[in-house]
Amino acid sequence: MIRNLFISAQIALYLLLSTVSLAAEKAIIDSSARFHPVISDRGMVVSQEMLASQVGADILARGGNAVDAAVATGFALAVTLPRAGNLGGGGFMLVHLAKENKTLAIDYREMAPASASRDMFLDAEGDVDNSKARFSIQSSGVPGTVAGLLHALERYGTMTPKQVLEPAIALASKGFPVSLDLSSSLMARHKTLHKNAASKKYFYKADGAGYQFGETLVQEDLAATLGRISKAGRSGFYKGKTAQLIVAEMQRSGGLIRDSDLANYQVVERVPVCGGYRGNSVCAMPPPSSGGVHMIQMLNILEGWDLAAVGHNSAAYIHRLVESMRRAYADRSSYLGDPDYFPVPVAELTDKKYAAELRQQIDLHKASRSEDIRPGLDSTSGANESTETTHFSTWDKWGNVVSNTYTLNFSYGSGISVSGAGFLLNNEMDDFSAKPGSPNGYGLVGGVANAIEPGKRPLSSMTPSIVFDAAGAPILATGSPGGSTIITIVMQMVLNVIDFDMNVAEATAASRIHHQWLPDTVFYEAGISVDTLQRLRDMGHQLNDKTSRLGATNTIQVDPSGKMFYGTADYRRDGSGVAVPAVAD
Repeated sequence: MIRNLFISAQIALYLLLSTVSLAAEKAIIDSSARFHPVISDRGMVVSQEMLASQVGADILARGGNAVDAAVATGFALAVTLPRAGNLGGGGFMLVHLAKENKTLAIDYREMAPASASRDMFLDAEGDVDNSKARFSIQSSGVPGTVAGLLHALERYGTMTPKQVLEPAIALASKGFPVSLDLSSSLMARHKTLHKNAASKKYFYKADGAGYQFGETLVQEDLAATLGRISKAGRSGFYKGKTAQLIVAEMQRSGGLIRDSDLANYQVVERVPVCGGYRGNSVCAMPPPSSGGVHMIQMLNILEGWDLAAVGHNSAAYIHRLVESMRRAYADRSSYLGDPDYFPVPVAELTDKKYAAELRQQIDLHKASRSEDIRPGLDSTSGANESTETTHFSTWDKWGNVVSNTYTLNFSYGSGISVSGAGFLLNNEMDDFSAKPGSPNGYGLVGGVANAIEPGKRPLSSMTPSIVFDAAGAPILATGSPGGSTIITIVMQMVLNVIDFDMNVAEATAASRIHHQWLPDTVFYEAGISVDTLQRLRDMGHQLNDKTSRLGATNTIQVDPSGKMFYGTADYRRDGSGVAVPAVAD
């Protein structure tokens, strides 16, 4: 039995943040063990930052449901994981409600400001100005995170904004000990963040020096912004003082967001994209995420082969993965965009007959060339996406499940903070296709479907997912950061669990590969055998140098009874962790 991680919901939270209990230390150790998941019978929270996981688990211990815990975790990550956790970004949330046996998708992706235009990032020669598209204040879309989290809380949670925001406010106002991960990431982004006076003030000491491991980071302006949200809800961010600070920053620096853009931001509930795979149902985000569509498309192709028979991460297995990925990402370049602006052919792309046609094109002994592969549906063809997104999963004792992925796009977004408000702005406008055929910051190529338009949401690879068994019961919640690699990473987690019967820790630890059509390169992690790599080269695959890491899944699985939870935070990112609800002493 894991000891009580929290003395009380309010007073002890800050004390816990300063000195981690023995039980929490054990949870951290267990969550980083590569083959042994954390086990609980009381629900679970898994995120990229342990303090935020603990905040969510405390909400569960206080009687909150999975949505309450997810919202509290999301706001806490905005404090403790500033490179990806956020108030100034956006994302996607997949929710399964046990009582209603209903699964829904909440789209709180950023929106293009009303004054955005198709060619806004093109220079005088008609080429994409990547500096303007990625690191200027014009690269910021209208933030959706606050509206999205509050929407989920109001519709499907049980607690008040004050209750779920209280821990995040305490973290920001009283401070928290800087982790090795945060210290090193701030050191790595020192040059970018020092270009902006507000970011330099918020994330570095008065003399510009970085915070060292164990030192306390206090964020008073962020605490005040969170306090306004706690008191006024959505209006505490999209109207009033916070909105005034955002608009003032835009006007001062040449940005596009105005009062009307903030006031008009809308959260959209959508129907998840679901597909059958070996008797299970896999559900993920629909457009404007490309994740659900193309994961289902690739699973449909792969279902035609006995993957277990060819062996995990064998050359034959990886060859099948790569050829499926190559074709799905080719389709992504042409057919995916915001469904409110472009007719995305979801049914056609996820049809098993279409998958069978693509499967027949694959030579099982020879690699294709991406230059020979075109989008497969009848259409005219039209990205490297930042890896600094973050994912968290929550699951409560009643069987409610949340799988949530949100982001600022690049690490620390554009690097520009809203002066007086304490938070960073996103650079999600780069996820649009600034020019058909030109790659974005992640190397992904897009076309007209993802062109910039006022009010439109940029295409994303974020793939929060929930897997259900044949009886319709949820058995797995997972997702990952990783930009353009997210879809393939999440799919490999699903394959590891379903095809190779791995537990979530084993599935997380297994080496990953990635291919995205363009560039025509196989990316791979350490752990793939030398013989396998040579066999792939002999088949004609072009291999990149070994990649240090691909993604960072945060995953929860349940046993067939639905009462025992197994969680694993990916060892690829320092500081991640699994937290479970405390029990009364």
